[in-house]
Amino acid sequence: MSDLLEGALQAFWLVFGRDPVLIEISLRSLRVTLTALLVACVIALPLGAYLAVRRFRLRRYVIAVLNALMGLPPVVVGLIVYVFLSRSGPLGVLGLLFTPTAMIIAQVIIIVPLIASIAHQALRELWSDYHDLLISMNASQGQRIRALLWDGRRALLTAALAGFGRGIGEVGAIMVVGGNIDHLTRVLTTAIALETGKGEFALALALGFILIAIAIGVNLAIHMLSGTEREGRW
Repeated sequence: MSDLLEGALQAFWLVFGRDPVLIEISLRSLRVTLTALLVACVIALPLGAYLAVRRFRLRRYVIAVLNALMGLPPVVVGLIVYVFLSRSGPLGVLGLLFTPTAMIIAQVIIIVPLIASIAHQALRELWSDYHDLLISMNASQGQRIRALLWDGRRALLTAALAGFGRGIGEVGAIMVVGGNIDHLTRVLTTAIALETGKGEFALALALGFILIAIAIGVNLAIHMLSGTEREGRW
């Protein structure tokens, strides 16, 4: 028990002392995950809106596959990306393996189905309300999608938040394609796993505190942007 308390105190000292190792790892984690989130949102949000608006023969199967991919094991995603980016793989000539770019690619693949599924569910209900109005206005398909994305932006923030949470907490795929290389691809989750294995509980706890703080901070930011608390007062 005393070792745990001592480790926790050391962890707080590292956090509030602005340890350069913690800052470096934290900034790299944010850079990788936020970049992956931006790319994933560009892909997933229009896809979710398209599935809500467009009716085509294989639509149900596409939605089913998208929902199934939400449960795709991240380590399998890491393995697939590794095979493609390895020297003998089709994209090996790019030299992206064990780089932050490879980690971003893996995170994009992991969080796109999640964001797209949540966006589709939210925009499907919105489309049922706007269907008659947009049809009567003779809006094009692109205009319908843009209208849904704009009017459903608060719900889409929730989808983005879910994607960020999935990405920032990812370990398996990031470890496989990033290699957990110090000063290059080491992020919060892989560093926690490494330091725990080494018995460096103080540093592991400090990294865990930062990860929790980031998650709470993002939740608060989304809450303020959505204006839910302000609306609740009225």
